Amino acid sequence: MNNIHAIILAAGKGTRMNSTKPKVLQVLSNNTLLEHVLSQVKTLCNKIHIVYGFKGRQIQQKINNSSINWVKQVKQLGTGHAVAQVMPYIEDNSISLILYGDVPLIKRSTLSDLINKTQQGSITLLSVVLDNPTGYGRIIRNNKQIQAIVEQKDASNIQLDINEVNTGVMAANSQLLKQYLNEIDSRNTQDELYLTDIIACAVADEKTISSIISKNKFEVLGVNNKVQLAELERLFQKNQATQFMQQGLGLKDPARFDCRGTLTFGQNCEIDINILIEGKVSLGNNTTIKPNCIIKNTTIGNHVSIFPNCVIEDAVIGEGVTIGPFVHIRPQTHIQTHAKIGNFVEIKKSTIGKNTKISHLSYVGDATIGKNVNIGAGVITCNYDGVNKHQTMIADGAFIGSDSQLIAPIKIGKNAKIGAGSTITKSVSENQLSLSRTKQKNLKYHSKK
Repeated sequence: MNNIHAIILAAGKGTRMNSTKPKVLQVLSNNTLLEHVLSQVKTLCNKIHIVYGFKGRQIQQKINNSSINWVKQVKQLGTGHAVAQVMPYIEDNSISLILYGDVPLIKRSTLSDLINKTQQGSITLLSVVLDNPTGYGRIIRNNKQIQAIVEQKDASNIQLDINEVNTGVMAANSQLLKQYLNEIDSRNTQDELYLTDIIACAVADEKTISSIISKNKFEVLGVNNKVQLAELERLFQKNQATQFMQQGLGLKDPARFDCRGTLTFGQNCEIDINILIEGKVSLGNNTTIKPNCIIKNTTIGNHVSIFPNCVIEDAVIGEGVTIGPFVHIRPQTHIQTHAKIGNFVEIKKSTIGKNTKISHLSYVGDATIGKNVNIGAGVITCNYDGVNKHQTMIADGAFIGSDSQLIAPIKIGKNAKIGAGSTITKSVSENQLSLSRTKQKNLKYHSKK
């Protein structure tokens, strides 16, 4: 059976989050909890149904996926009631995969195992063994066969000693699921329809109840408050770091590394402490990143050295480039091979040519700079006139003296030189020297005593 329907329960308020956002829209590693779950099921399932309630419009706007079937649960009457709202949209000859929007670390491979096992039977549960099972429904077995799931508040003292618990994640034959949802009732301490009560129905019907015991406890951890959200963030980052190191990435301290996007890398890359990766970032071979850097949506070539305290976003960094320390590379910047961007330099929407040096204390914006150019300390491209942005063009081999201002729009020719301390308002031709200074005057000075 290849017809798989995912049912994601996302109607809870998440009161303990103390937030204006629904619980499933809380953020883990730059994605909402619900987006994490969706990323795992989208390639496994033919159809995705999301049961929503509290601030459902906000959830729909954030997810913004027209292929999802949104099903409203008007009254919160339990998990069985939530799943029942979706049944009119589920085909009998299918498998229903039931998940929770606040359990973000579930793995695709685990869900695939649940589906495959259910194809041979009727219902497959995902369980986990916990040292402290308080708060979870207990798995009741007889000669290893699952007989029922008993919720914490309905369990006897003997049952409370059981360490194998229900995670809530399950896969079921959809035709049987519909039948058993019609058979359960709300005679329990919560006066709710428990989804777990379908297990007793299946047992009474002599159907096969299978299980997969999760080896990774983090997979089934839910989020109820900001403390748990932070704990899952660290687990998520730790797991990523471990995977990266197994693939050959050098991390000085994996506990002080965060990747909130996707990272690809070549061989012999070394990343120091307190590094944040966001969006899509790729590193070439033999690239090093020193402490306290933020890198977002950037392609970095081979043999690049990024020194401490740099921020780089939406940029392309060529082979052999050195950057930093204390550099801000802003969007739409392309730094070509073997260029040097030094201390306290900011570059925005510019192309920096091969072997060009901008060593310290400069701002370069809306500029195209050729190869083998030297930009002295304190040079500024004055690209904004208060209304519009303008371009600065600097040709190959030019030398821009320290503390100069280039008033755009302007062109500096090939091998031209700008004297230190100049304010240049007109274009400079090839091989010209240009400077603007008043004559130095040395005046007598009488200090007051």
